[in-house]
Amino acid sequence: MNNHLADFAQTLAELKAQGQFRQLPQLDHQGKMIVKDGRTMLNMSSNDYLGLANDDALKSEFLKNYGENLPHFTSSSSRLLTGSFAIYEQLESLMASRFGREACLLFNSGYHANIGILPAVANKKTLIVADKLVHASIIDGIRLSEADFVRYRHNDFNHLETLLAKHQAHYQRMIIVTESIFSMDGDVVDLRQLVALKHRFGNVMLYVDEAHAIGAYGNTGLGIAEQQGCVQEIDFLVGTFGKALASMGAYVVCDQLIKDYLINKMRPLIFSTALPPLCVAWSTFLFEKLPHFATRRQHLHQLSKKVRCFFRENLAQSILSESGIIPYIIGDNQKTVATALALQQQGYYCLPIRPPTVPKGTSRIRVSLTADMTEQEVDAFLTTLMEFEQQQCK
Repeated sequence: MNNHLADFAQTLAELKAQGQFRQLPQLDHQGKMIVKDGRTMLNMSSNDYLGLANDDALKSEFLKNYGENLPHFTSSSSRLLTGSFAIYEQLESLMASRFGREACLLFNSGYHANIGILPAVANKKTLIVADKLVHASIIDGIRLSEADFVRYRHNDFNHLETLLAKHQAHYQRMIIVTESIFSMDGDVVDLRQLVALKHRFGNVMLYVDEAHAIGAYGNTGLGIAEQQGCVQEIDFLVGTFGKALASMGAYVVCDQLIKDYLINKMRPLIFSTALPPLCVAWSTFLFEKLPHFATRRQHLHQLSKKVRCFFRENLAQSILSESGIIPYIIGDNQKTVATALALQQQGYYCLPIRPPTVPKGTSRIRVSLTADMTEQEVDAFLTTLMEFEQQQCK
């Protein structure tokens, strides 16, 4: 083995010793169930928050609408070349109208959005001020930009205000960057406080990633920004189709000027083959129906409240979650892996989340609820979890 490969092998060995070695699982998806190694398990790790990905009736209706004239399976090009189809503009127009904003622009994924928007709009005259726990894709986007950046303590608006006051005079603009629902803790940001800071300082723009909120929150499913009445105040309202909206891709809702600027300056948009028109058509089909999924959203919220209360009252977990993402924090890497395997043996597809995805010492099972789960299934899971906890204490 040459020196380079030996170095790689040593790194992998160290990851195994730390309980952080990862492998791609071989899974068979059967609706809300996962089949792995011959074991059928309830999927407790999905981001399909509304259960739309498993709805055969929706799939049949979509296919019936098109018959044999399905949209293209590939765009074959960047949108700036020959890869632009009418369905893209149809979805962008629909979304801009629903959000009550001037424009919307589609991207291939949430990762593409987050590594592309900030480098396009930020320069040496810009300071990016990001929440300490923003997603890795946002961190990569910050690093790819030419901007200076600082991080404020998670959801600590006093710290954020101090940083804005300290740096305001030194930069042409400052961009506050946050998620609305954080993917590992499930806690929700008070966007109204961020909007107040934006207005107070004047040279501040607001970037909010709604990846885990779009579809599942808000009166018509438009996310936390809708729920808190802040849609009009957010300069870059980013979200994805790959979670509650059961499709693929991402978007930013913004002013028309920003859209035009991104079309000219955002490298992942300019240099990537566009999403397949078939995929965009499916996203359009589901987004049109989004206001009508209120019953699913209500059921998800009821299940989420039940689990959060159980964690606080029976597992002594001081969780911050206000959503359907509830962390079962264990701490130790190896114990977390063992707990996940034990729950899988009991019929629940739970996964260990370890550093660097979460801070050291906070390894956890990320319980993710979906609207196609029944209350009985969730009750059975909580009973199993309680029995497991009692065994651990013996």
